[in-house]
Amino acid sequence: MRGLTMHEHRMSDIEGVYEDLEADVSLEEFREAVEAKVEQMGGLADEETAAMLVAHEVGESEVGGIADIEPGMEEAKFVAKVLSIGEKRTFERDGEDEDGQVVNVEVTDETGSVRAAFWDDHAEAAIDELEEGQVLRIAGRPKEGFSGVEISVDNVEPDPDTEIDVQVSDTYTVEDLSLGLSNVNLVGVLLDTDSVRTFDRDDGSEGKVSNLVLGDSTGRVRVTLWDEQADLATELEAGTTVEVIDGYVKDRDGSLELHVGNRGAVEEIDATVEYVPENTPIEDVEIDHVVDIAGVVRSADPKRTFDRDDGSEGQVRNIRVQDATDDIRVALWGDKADLDVGPGDEVALGDVEIQDGWQDDLEASAGWQSTITVLESESSGSGTADDGSSNSTDENAGLSAFAGDTDDSGEETAADGTGRTDATESADTAGAAAGSDDPDDGEELEFTGVVVQAGSPVVLDDGETTMSVATDADVGLGEEVTARGVVRDGHLEANDVF
Repeated sequence: MRGLTMHEHRMSDIEGVYEDLEADVSLEEFREAVEAKVEQMGGLADEETAAMLVAHEVGESEVGGIADIEPGMEEAKFVAKVLSIGEKRTFERDGEDEDGQVVNVEVTDETGSVRAAFWDDHAEAAIDELEEGQVLRIAGRPKEGFSGVEISVDNVEPDPDTEIDVQVSDTYTVEDLSLGLSNVNLVGVLLDTDSVRTFDRDDGSEGKVSNLVLGDSTGRVRVTLWDEQADLATELEAGTTVEVIDGYVKDRDGSLELHVGNRGAVEEIDATVEYVPENTPIEDVEIDHVVDIAGVVRSADPKRTFDRDDGSEGQVRNIRVQDATDDIRVALWGDKADLDVGPGDEVALGDVEIQDGWQDDLEASAGWQSTITVLESESSGSGTADDGSSNSTDENAGLSAFAGDTDDSGEETAADGTGRTDATESADTAGAAAGSDDPDDGEELEFTGVVVQAGSPVVLDDGETTMSVATDADVGLGEEVTARGVVRDGHLEANDVF
């Protein structure tokens, strides 16, 4: 048997190393890289050693997907689909007569999206040859860009044989968002707004930032508005439908956020968007969990202010929310304490943290990350107190007059000092409040209002007055019903509820 020639031996060594290589690179490309490495090392390494060095470099740079790309990597190689192709921009290079040029191309795979910067000759090719939906094999240097990780492209070639199952569109739903996306347009209903905050940049200039929360049929997302766009948070009203134009997706504490800078916009549009939160029944909430809950506001305390450790002033307001399973106290912190919510309002609360409250009861904390949406704001009017005087909607609105006082710790305390604010107390006092309109015993009365307490008795609120109703009818919280019957001792003994 004849022996192997030197060329056949070298090829065998290269192929042996290549077979153990877990990377998406062709044998021909691998051979070319090995030859270049041998030449680079000036004969200090044979082809087998060079092949091992190249295999190590390739293995280090080959990533499983865009989500694995991190700033600081020497090189990243991956396959991705073209989402969008930006305009070519020219710029002056220091000390050079010839201008540089760059084209930003948004690319994606099943794990995420990233902006790829095509420079000079690559920029020309991007404009002339690339198409949306085309699959590319890219090698480049990752870096931290304005809207997240970016890739400075060194080498790129089409890969028509690889399929990537992602949509190619600039219009997204919430569930379509992924880290690194830019040029994002999204239509949603405005669930919550925030105040505008200012901050100092490193260059001494002042910046502005605010937040919105949008929802659509697939979920909800926090939208961060920067500088010129920040004031929109005070101009747009919750419940309207808006379109985010040219946003980009970033990560904050493990959650995706949609950011809007000076190139983007948020505009109110005439459209209907359905948002249905996935609520957790109040009886099922657990401590330290972050959940969505919904129900009717049963009582609302006055707002309290307090001094923080850093000397700044904070504020909090407690409300009690009830659904068909149970009720829970909710602490509204910061700007949330200024929200115009009162008894009878149906509310949806997103991303509230369940904590250990007073007397071992669980309570919900609604901070900056939480979303509070009033679903039936028309039912939150002023109530009537025991002495017949009218309560304003700012502090003791509606049934909040019957919720008791608040001690220095912010805990609810009933008038008898026991801390009880249960349904029986609320219903009894509600009956007295309804009696302030002085209906005569035996008078026939028809009263229409929102159910703010289900059970026995039922309490209705029409936005101006509460009425305690004795009935066996099966009614649900937040439902608008009419009760017809005879007044007895300030209560309505209903013969008919519909």
